[in-house]
Amino acid sequence: MKALIESIVTPLVDHPEDIVITESEEETKIVYHLTVHGDDVGKVIGKNGRIAKAIRTVVYATKQKSKKRIYLDIM
Repeated sequence: MKALIESIVTPLVDHPEDIVITESEEETKIVYHLTVHGDDVGKVIGKNGRIAKAIRTVVYATKQKSKKRIYLDIM
């Protein structure tokens, strides 16, 4: 999943070396925290959050072996 998120975000940003994706797992959910360079946050979120919503849609649509819900947090 981290590779998928990174492959989607890398072409959008000017500083791909600053992309950090961490994973935290709880009983009912898996949360991926995406951190990018300060100048690139707007590019990842997009106008009115459209790009962030599209990224989340792709991530949420992927099949998982576990039955846990997946969340993507963009910082």
